[in-house]
Amino acid sequence: MAEEYGSDYMTIVDEDGTEYELEVLSSIEYNGFTYLAVTPADSDEEQDVEVSILKSVEEDGEPILCAIEDEQELQTVYDLIMEQLYDEEDPEES
Repeated sequence: MAEEYGSDYMTIVDEDGTEYELEVLSSIEYNGFTYLAVTPADSDEEQDVEVSILKSVEEDGEPILCAIEDEQELQTVYDLIMEQLYDEEDPEES
């Protein structure tokens, strides 16, 4: 993701045709796949925010986002995203 200020938003549609607007908090490349840390765009900041990590895969030539089923893969990606977010928050530490 580009080093810029502000949020990125995206709309996804589930298999039932329901649309969801998500705020993309972070994205990383790992093992040839793109992973996104997202939260509902309409979440209230005063409440606990639910963050999901989704994996971008191609199906029939189209990119789709899916949940990560493998616990080890999810933990690894979570750790990488957290490391990236902490690095962005404190750029003075090297």
